[in-house]
Amino acid sequence: MLTQIAEGVLIHRSELLQNNTVVVRGRAGVLLIDPGLTGDELTCLANDLSGMGRPVVAGFSTHPDWDHVLWHADLGEVPRYGTARCAADMRDVRSDAGWKARAAEGLPPEIAEETPLDLYGLITGLPAGTVRIPWDGPEVRIIEHPAHAPGHAALLIEERGVLVAGDMLSDVFVPMLGDFDGTGDPVEDYLGGLRLLENVADDVDVLVPGHGSVCGADQVHARIEQDRAYVHALRDGGAPDDPRIDSPKPGWEWVSDIHAGQLQQVARRKGAS
Repeated sequence: MLTQIAEGVLIHRSELLQNNTVVVRGRAGVLLIDPGLTGDELTCLANDLSGMGRPVVAGFSTHPDWDHVLWHADLGEVPRYGTARCAADMRDVRSDAGWKARAAEGLPPEIAEETPLDLYGLITGLPAGTVRIPWDGPEVRIIEHPAHAPGHAALLIEERGVLVAGDMLSDVFVPMLGDFDGTGDPVEDYLGGLRLLENVADDVDVLVPGHGSVCGADQVHARIEQDRAYVHALRDGGAPDDPRIDSPKPGWEWVSDIHAGQLQQVARRKGAS
């Protein structure tokens, strides 16, 4: 179930939401980034890695959305890192007595009974300002930014030229902005995140979005510009010229509903200011 995309870097894509799980080979085992989604998928992943003689030695969650904080006992008891803000958000979720029922309610119905939640969100927060994942393998730079979710981080595997973008730069999802009811500005937060990704774009040979297709160096800047154009159009109340809305891939027509909802939220926020 694994496909190599660069030396020592492999991915597995889940079918339902095209989530990309990233595997990075280290000296003693592998770093597992955003594993998902169902119990069967996670068990299969664990078995494949075990069969390759590559045990999991660490995990990383790019941000605290449900589909990026999953785990399975078959993957082992290892440190599962995230940014300090990501870990704090997950602690808040799990501190409520009814957290598991609410998490289950938010799952897609197609996989609600197949998605393991016992180890959900057990993230070890790295100290604020940490710029590298602490593990025995290729250096992985943490690029934390405020776009999309609290404590969101992209990862740059510098020796391999691979950028793991989290929930940005997708060819199937339009940019999904953060909390419109919070104190921050989700539009400016997203644009700020794009600027940070643009700063490393020339060092990227392979881009892995959280959802959708992997692309090469020739498309990295184009994906950044596409996301930026969408956010600008959303901010200005216009209609973006975006194939993810105008001519989506079969089965992804519902992304236009995400756009419509965000358009209303931006307009409401402007009206309240």
